[in-house]
Amino acid sequence: MQVQFLGNALSVNKEDNTVVIKTAEAEARVWVYSPTIIRISISKEHSADTSFAVIQKPSHNLTYTETGSEIVVNTGALKLHIDKAPLRFSFYTADDKALSQDDRRFGVNWQGTRVMNYRKLYPDEKFIGLGEKTGDLNRRGSSYYNWNSDVPEHTPKSDPLYETFPFFIGIHGGLTYGLFFDNTHKSYFDFGASTDDQMSSFGADAGDLNYYFFGAQTVPQLIEDYTWLTGRMEMPPLWSLGYQQCRWSYASAAEVLEVAEHLRKDNIPADVMYCDIDYMDHYKIFTWNKQTFPDPKGMIDKLKEMNFHLVTIVDPGIKIEPGYKQYDEGVAKNYFATYPNGEKFVGSVWPGRCHFPDFYRDDVRKWWGASFTALTEPGVEGFWNDMNEPSAWGQDIPWMVKFGNYYMPEVRNAYGMQMARATFEGTKKILGKRPFVLTRAAYAGTQRYSAVWTGDNSAYDAHMLLGVRMVNALGITGMPLVGVDIGGFMGDPTPELMVRWNSLGVYTPMFRNHAAKGTIYREPWRWGKQNEDIIRKDIEQRYKLLPYIYSGYYQAHQTGLPVARTLAIDYTQDTIIYHTKYQNQFLFGDAIMVAPVESTKLSEDVYLPHGDWYRLSTGEKFAGGDTIAAAAPLNDLPVFIKGSAIIPMQNLIQSTNEKGDGILLLNVWYGKEANSFTYYEDDGSSYDYQKGACYKRDISFDPAKKTIILSAVDGAFPSKFTRIKLVLHGFEGIKKVKVDSKSISPDDTFTNGSKEIKIAF
Repeated sequence: MQVQFLGNALSVNKEDNTVVIKTAEAEARVWVYSPTIIRISISKEHSADTSFAVIQKPSHNLTYTETGSEIVVNTGALKLHIDKAPLRFSFYTADDKALSQDDRRFGVNWQGTRVMNYRKLYPDEKFIGLGEKTGDLNRRGSSYYNWNSDVPEHTPKSDPLYETFPFFIGIHGGLTYGLFFDNTHKSYFDFGASTDDQMSSFGADAGDLNYYFFGAQTVPQLIEDYTWLTGRMEMPPLWSLGYQQCRWSYASAAEVLEVAEHLRKDNIPADVMYCDIDYMDHYKIFTWNKQTFPDPKGMIDKLKEMNFHLVTIVDPGIKIEPGYKQYDEGVAKNYFATYPNGEKFVGSVWPGRCHFPDFYRDDVRKWWGASFTALTEPGVEGFWNDMNEPSAWGQDIPWMVKFGNYYMPEVRNAYGMQMARATFEGTKKILGKRPFVLTRAAYAGTQRYSAVWTGDNSAYDAHMLLGVRMVNALGITGMPLVGVDIGGFMGDPTPELMVRWNSLGVYTPMFRNHAAKGTIYREPWRWGKQNEDIIRKDIEQRYKLLPYIYSGYYQAHQTGLPVARTLAIDYTQDTIIYHTKYQNQFLFGDAIMVAPVESTKLSEDVYLPHGDWYRLSTGEKFAGGDTIAAAAPLNDLPVFIKGSAIIPMQNLIQSTNEKGDGILLLNVWYGKEANSFTYYEDDGSSYDYQKGACYKRDISFDPAKKTIILSAVDGAFPSKFTRIKLVLHGFEGIKKVKVDSKSISPDDTFTNGSKEIKIAF
C-alpha cells in the first residue's frame, strides 16, 4: 500500500478565524482556542466538525504572519511555525524554545485511510498519560493502541483495555507540553518503541488527523487546560467517597442485607452496597428477580435505615423478548444498532441474544435515561455501567454495524461514554440530585458524566501496583473519581495481599471491594480477627480524612487536578520519580504521599522529593531529596505528609450520613514554606452548591509570621462542624496558641465562626 505524504502548501487563507492551508493531497486547518491551546486538523476530506470530548469553541483572536517559506501563529504564550515545503508544524514557547515538532522527513502521511503523524523525539523526552494503559509511568519506549475491549484476566502488559483517553504530556529539557488526539477510530501511539528511538508517532485507522496542542509550562496547568477543553466533573455525592462493598454476586436481598448488617455489627465504616447482575430477572436490564429480590423497595428501605446507598449494575444489551418493555419500545421506535439494510444487529451477552441501543442519538439517550425509574422508584441512587465497550461475548462486532450515521469502527471507542452520558443525564433528571454513575468503557470527556474503574483485574501484587499507575494516569487525563477492584476481581488474594490492598484503598479515589463469582469472599471479616482489625483501622482512616478528600474533589471540580496524583504532576523535572522503583509513589491530594508496597515485603525504599516530610504513623521527620528505608508492616503502609501541610479531618463516623461530633480537626505540619489550603463543604447531595449553597474558606500557614489564618467564609451553607480543634505536628515547644487574641491550649476547641479566624503560635 503506497504511502502518501502531506506535500507542500499550495494556498494559505483565513476563513472564519481559521487558517486554511491546502496541499495537493489534503487540507490543514488551524484554530486558536486559548493562548496555550492550538488545534490542528488535517484531512483529505474534512468531515462534520463534531466531538464527543470537546465542549469549548475556538477563540476569535487568531493572527498570523506569512513569508514565502513559513506561516507563524503567535498567541502570546505559544508560537506555531508552519513550514510550507513540505508542510510541517512546529510548536515553540513564547521565547522560542522548541516544544514539539513534526519529523522533517515524514510528518503527516497516509496509507489507505490510515493517517499517521511522525514527530521529532528529543533525547531526554519522557511521556506520561494516555489513561488506562499498562506499563510504566514513563511511556517512552512503549507503544499502544486504543480499541475499547472486554479483557478479563488481562496481564500487566495487555493492550488495549477498556478505555480510550488519547491525551499525553511530553517532558524534555525542562519544558512541558500536552497533546490530545481527538479521533474515535482505532488509534495508535508510539513513543519511540519501533523506530530505533528516532521518532514518536500517533494516528488512526481513518478520520481526520485532529489534535489539540497544549503549551502551558507546568503539568498542573496542562491538566487544567485539557479539562477546560473537555470538561470537569460535577461534585460527586459525598456517599460515593466512602467505603463500597461489592461482589459478583450477592445472590439475594437477604444476602445484601446480611452483609450490610455485618459491616454495622463489626463497626466497619461503609456507605455503599452493590447489586451485580443476579438481581435482575434473567439478566434483563431494568427488571428485578422476583424470587430472590421480591421487594426491592423494602430491601433498600432497610439499607437506608442502616445508612447505606445501593448501586445496581446495568449493561447495554437489551434481551430479544417480545413483551419485555425495553425490547418492545426499542423495536417500535428503531432505537437499536442496525446493519446497513436496516436489520437489527444481534449479539449475545448475559441475557442471551440482544440488541444494542444507539446511544449516539439524543432520543435514544433520553429513552434510556427515563427507563431508570424501574431502579430509582425503589430507591437506587447509583448506576454501574458494565459491558459497554460494547462487549458481545468476545465477538468482534461487524464493522458495518451502524449507530445512527456512524459505523462501528468510527465510534466504538466512544460507545461506553455515550452510555454513561445517557445514564447520568437520565438519572440526574429523575432523582433531582447527584447520581453516582460508574462506567467500565470510556472516552475523553467521560469525567463530565461518570466515574471509571480499571476493569477485571487479578489478585496478585503486580496487578495491585499496576492499578496504582492506572489510577494516576487516568488522573492526568481528567478523571478524578477512579477506582480499582480492591483485592483483585479474578483469582484469590492471600490474606496479606487483601490487607495491603485495602490499605491502598484508603488513598484510592473510589474505594470499592469487589470480586468475581467462584472466588473467595472478600468482606473484611473473612480474613481472621487480627486482619479484620487492620482493615477496619484503615477504613476508619478513610472516614477521618473525608473533609480533606471532599475538599480535594472541589479542587478537581474547579481545576481538573486529580485527587490521586503521580509525582510527575508536582515534581515533573525530578528524574528520580520516573525510576521504576519509585514510579508507583503518588500524592493523595496536595499533601499526603503514599508509597505502595507489595504484600510480601515488610520494608521498602521510599524516595522523598525535596522538602520536609513526616511519617504519618510515627511523626518522624525526614529531609527530602533522598531515599529512605521505610518499615512497611501490614498494619502500617508507608504514608508521608509534606512539611507545611494543612489537612482537615474529623473524628470517626460509620457513614457519611452521620453528622458526627461537630469537631473539625485542623491538622498542620510544621514546615519552612508558607502554604494554603481551600476547605470546602456543601450538602453532599443536591445541586444547590451551584447556586452558592456551599461553605468555603482558605486556610493559610505562614511560618515566618507564625500564623495560621482561616479566611472569612465564602458561601451560604452552614458547616456541620461547629467547633475546631487545632492539631499541630512538628511545632516544637508550642504549649499555647492565640485564637483571635484569646490564649488557648492546642488541645482546646474553639468556635467555627464565619469571620476570619487568626491563630498565632
